[in-house]
Amino acid sequence: MQPSQDQQDLFSLIQHDGGDNSISRRRFLHTALGAGFAAAALPVCAQTMITTPDTGLVTGQFSVDVQGQAVPVYLAKPAKGSNFPVILVTSEIFGVHAHIADVARRFAQAGYLAVAPDLFVRQGNPAAYPTIAELISQVINKVPDQQVMQDLDAVLAWTKTQGGDISRAAITGFCWGGRITWLYAAHNPSIRAGVAWYGRLTGNQSALNPQHPVDIAAGLRVPVLGLYGAKDTGIPLSSVEAMQKALAQGKSQSAFHVYPDSGHAFHADYRPSYMEADARDGWQRCLQWLRDHQAV
Repeated sequence: MQPSQDQQDLFSLIQHDGGDNSISRRRFLHTALGAGFAAAALPVCAQTMITTPDTGLVTGQFSVDVQGQAVPVYLAKPAKGSNFPVILVTSEIFGVHAHIADVARRFAQAGYLAVAPDLFVRQGNPAAYPTIAELISQVINKVPDQQVMQDLDAVLAWTKTQGGDISRAAITGFCWGGRITWLYAAHNPSIRAGVAWYGRLTGNQSALNPQHPVDIAAGLRVPVLGLYGAKDTGIPLSSVEAMQKALAQGKSQSAFHVYPDSGHAFHADYRPSYMEADARDGWQRCLQWLRDHQAV
């Protein structure tokens, strides 16, 4: 069976080569939630990879029951205090690996209760697939948006038991999770803000993916900041422009910042696509967006 156009487009977003700074596949295979990397994400660039300490934090893997399904989550929060603002961290197709856990710790160091749920748990383990094409066809393309919304709702509610203040909740996500960020902001208007990192904006509609961000833009009420790269070959600027036009019909006060010299995955410090200056700027814009919209 030939891959669909959406499959081909998603595959083009995440191609990479190792280069001289890559780390061996054997060393970095994913072993547990928040540790290692999926085989399909390798090789890893060690010299640019950021490691955020867990000093002063509570971190670890937990489980949230969603209608009888145990959904694993990686949690990071300050060790002292309570009533923390909550941020949902939605992963790339590679799942909750070391980089996503590190992003959660970065938010925790900034005062958030950050949770990164395994949103693929019913369909399969991303670490088990050796290639991106197999991962997409065997796992990613079988995940219903409705299931993801349901899981995020349950995980967000669960954070109350861990000291989270869900009246100050936000969501962020990368690539696959960037698209989910836009959709969840439309699904749950009670969250304060979203930050979508190079998430797909358009696509073919299907039973599992009945809408895409451009389809919900006009009715969006939650302010979402989109951080995108002008050289992203999988997400052309024309789709960003289409999203901006659709957003202009609504009242969400959402916005975009496009980095002219970056392509896809410019924030992924473990990959050759990483652009340090733009990643750092994007991180500061992310935190400021959350502050501006009282998600702190």
